[in-house]
Amino acid sequence: MKQVVQNYKSGELAVLDVPVPGCKPGGVLVRSAYSLISTGTELMKVSEAGMSMLGKARSRPDQVAKVMQSVATNGLPATYRKVMGKLDSYTPLGYSLCGVVEQVGTGIDEVKVGDLVACAGNEHALHAELNWVPKNLYARVPDGLAPRHAAFGTVGSIALQGVRRGEPQLGEVALVIGLGLIGQLVVQLLVASGVRVVGVDPDPVRCELAERLGAAACGDPASASVEAAVAELTDGHGVDQVYLAAGGGSNQPVELAARLCRDRGRVVDIGKCRLDLPWNAYYEKELDVRFSRSYGPGRYDPEYELEGRDYPIGYVRWTERRNLACFLDLVARGRVDVEPLVSHVADFDDAVETYRRLKDGDLKAVAVLFRYPQHVVEAPAPEVAVPAVDVRPRPARATRTPVRLAFVGAGNYATSMLLPHLAQRGGVELSTVVTTTALSAANAQRKFGFAQATTDLDAVLGDKAIDAVFVVTRHSSHAELTRKALLAGKAVFVEKPLALTEDELTGVLAAVEESGNDRLQVGFNRRFAPLLTEARKRFGARTGPAHLRYLVNAGRLQHGSWYLQQGTEGSRFEGEGGHFVDTASWLLGADPVSVYAVASSGHEGGGDIQAVLRYPDGSTATISYVTSGAPGFPKETLDLVADGKVLRLDDFVRASVYFAGTAGRKKWVSSRLPKARDKGQSAELAAFVRAVRTGGPMPVPLESLVATTAATLAVQAGLAGGAPVTLARTR
Repeated sequence: MKQVVQNYKSGELAVLDVPVPGCKPGGVLVRSAYSLISTGTELMKVSEAGMSMLGKARSRPDQVAKVMQSVATNGLPATYRKVMGKLDSYTPLGYSLCGVVEQVGTGIDEVKVGDLVACAGNEHALHAELNWVPKNLYARVPDGLAPRHAAFGTVGSIALQGVRRGEPQLGEVALVIGLGLIGQLVVQLLVASGVRVVGVDPDPVRCELAERLGAAACGDPASASVEAAVAELTDGHGVDQVYLAAGGGSNQPVELAARLCRDRGRVVDIGKCRLDLPWNAYYEKELDVRFSRSYGPGRYDPEYELEGRDYPIGYVRWTERRNLACFLDLVARGRVDVEPLVSHVADFDDAVETYRRLKDGDLKAVAVLFRYPQHVVEAPAPEVAVPAVDVRPRPARATRTPVRLAFVGAGNYATSMLLPHLAQRGGVELSTVVTTTALSAANAQRKFGFAQATTDLDAVLGDKAIDAVFVVTRHSSHAELTRKALLAGKAVFVEKPLALTEDELTGVLAAVEESGNDRLQVGFNRRFAPLLTEARKRFGARTGPAHLRYLVNAGRLQHGSWYLQQGTEGSRFEGEGGHFVDTASWLLGADPVSVYAVASSGHEGGGDIQAVLRYPDGSTATISYVTSGAPGFPKETLDLVADGKVLRLDDFVRASVYFAGTAGRKKWVSSRLPKARDKGQSAELAAFVRAVRTGGPMPVPLESLVATTAATLAVQAGLAGGAPVTLARTR
């Protein structure tokens, strides 16, 4: 690949062929679409590289101090070799870009291949065709935002952090000194915050641009018009905040800030200018001088930037990454307009010439973009394995009444949707409840009449008197607990999901094969709902392909819900999606062969998800799983269309079937509204208990449970890969 580099010793600029960076865990590999030249920071670096050694020393006294310390510690010859070696090396340029995710590293689940992202960092968002970017230094680009505008994300974050440090309030007046790229963005952000702005810059073109973008007045720092505008807007009190967005060696900006700031006003340093504060002026007004550190909290913290350790939002509201996402949102919503700042767009191959023109003054610009050649990347078609169920089950023994049940877990779902039905059912004995905390076990025992309560799972699995085990714990433990219970010879009812990974699913089937125990049921209850089973019966058999549409208005979760712990508990769809995949497959009478999934951004758990499942006979099922809908709208609506017939289900309170040849009239409608939504839990539990008691077939074939689990995992794989996922049957 190609990358822009500079030799700091000679000043040479070049576009080099360098190796493609590897896609390490905790980040993504991004192919650049546009990258932004910072006409302030980068040009300063380019100019310094062209200086003599003495000039370089004068421009970086901080580095000279480090060299002198090294001489004292290591001696002159060793220090000289070290400094010359460092100077005579190529260094990268760039720190703000927009590109397309080309590869996703392990541990990343919020973006997928093909997503457009804005990237930050002078080690990760370089002027290069490909960059590896760690998790906290990129943000997904909102829908509809042009890539060339998203490339402003990093400099926008710098400006945004500076404005945050000034703590502007509605109705205040601010002074922005320096109307280069950062200054222009600061002006717009302040205007969007309800602040009136006066701008200062010696360039009349930049002053005119800032006024077009919302500044009340702008002028040369030496002009009386600036002081007059400040006096008029503030009734002579002075501005509430000053933002230093200028560079250079002049002390004029900090002196002007003191002169035009009100008593106890705030002065925020964003740029890199001289800060020889006039003591009397700042002391007498008791001015609050603040520094703005680059993109925001997290900057220069390797644990945040490189290891992906986020700061809790309750303690650090605006981090680097949140600032980046916020700025992109402001641009996408039209609150900030970056297009007027684009002075020139150059092809990436012309990078050296573009820098030369900027340095020599031939190209006068606020912002310059590099445009990269677009490449079509052929990615291998993703697959999710559907393991074959190849097991010789042991003959199931009939169980005497009562059927003895143990519960592992007694959370909200178990105590509200399962145990009330079982506690009232004859021929069932609630033998033992197992929880990780003693009190929750005691509560379940008292409320539902369990004979015993314990925290010892092994004791339950070793108890031969127990016929079946219910696994109703957090998602991450389902597969392992199911595997253990199967190996112990128990019939198992596990709430969805059965597994969160392909390896977990394979492990469950390995336990079935090893033990010969295939007595397994997953809590896919909707196929047992009386209203839906009656509607399916009325719909009847079909001869041609069908199309099913299933809208799930899932709604938002409360803050802190463990369902949002994707790193350990899987995505929200992985946890709940099996319900809807199973219902669709049951209605269509087959298992899916492929899945295509897309998600919108901006919502919990990866956004609103659209999953299209394709079936062997050409039928399709579209599952729309949304969290952004209105709370008052029904949670689940379903339509099945085939052979001139339509089945309609409205949130398990009404169902109807339409037939061809009836002039559009309803042929069958559920006769009355049920007293409560019956989603099938009672009938499902009855079928499971009956199968355990009689030794008959389990309510749902094991092959179907495996296929549904694999299809649910394929949705997540499709979101990550951006392509259809084949469900590959294995032997």
